[in-house]
Amino acid sequence: MSGDLNELVGRRYGPFHLRTSVEKVEEFVIATGDDPGRWEFHVPPGFAAVALFKSAPAFFEDEDAAAYAKTLVHVAQTFRWHRPLPQEIDTRVTGEVESVRHRGEMFFVTFTTRTEGDDGTLFLEASSTFLMTEGALPKEKVSVESEPAWDERGEHEVPAPADLPPVGESLPTLAKSASRADLVRYAGATRDWNPIHWDHDAAVEAGLPGIIAHGLLMAAWVAQAAGRVASGPQPLASMRLRFRQPLRPAAPAEVSTEVKGPDALACVIRSNGVDLVTADVTLAG
Repeated sequence: MSGDLNELVGRRYGPFHLRTSVEKVEEFVIATGDDPGRWEFHVPPGFAAVALFKSAPAFFEDEDAAAYAKTLVHVAQTFRWHRPLPQEIDTRVTGEVESVRHRGEMFFVTFTTRTEGDDGTLFLEASSTFLMTEGALPKEKVSVESEPAWDERGEHEVPAPADLPPVGESLPTLAKSASRADLVRYAGATRDWNPIHWDHDAAVEAGLPGIIAHGLLMAAWVAQAAGRVASGPQPLASMRLRFRQPLRPAAPAEVSTEVKGPDALACVIRSNGVDLVTADVTLAG
């Protein structure tokens, strides 16, 4: 019998050990299409997803939450980077259920994580909002689509350094796309093995037209697009994202980035004219 999600508020998970090994970082950089030459000594901002999925599965598998986690949608995400995270160090990741709100049978759960060094140095904080319910989510009728070839994808640019334009202007768009193989690579790099990202039948059962890309893969693309204008091992101070629509494998997408202030950017991922992800980004330093 499932528990009451409200009783989970304040419950902690971990700490879990995470080593930022060269191999692990390389695996993530390849899976997200980042610039390997930039990340030789530190981890890229999007690597925060690896830390998140060191602790989140323990929450999803908690006997008081597991029934609700069967129907789960990641609706919003915030990351805060406090200092550069070097490669080849040991860190510990702790998760906590911060709050639970409900609307009828649907629950909005805020799950936070902290990534610290063994000496207590704080590197990263994250706050995730998950929509969870024991029953099925309200679904619009969708047409089931066939899956593209395993290696099919659209244009997929590696981010290159760019100058920060004046306030009100935009950077060149960053073209991105993910094949079905890319989604499996990303799942392996982050341990985000939700079957809707690699199993057609599971995705259709969830009310989707087919397999969809990971929300945090698209978050990594946003971080790449924004981080082009800042050199150094910590380009970003914070990023707040809303996941609005899914992206299918092989579908073309582009990240647009508008300068809102001296250190403030607004990013949007669009595919075929539809906004999929919106994000507010603060540059570091």
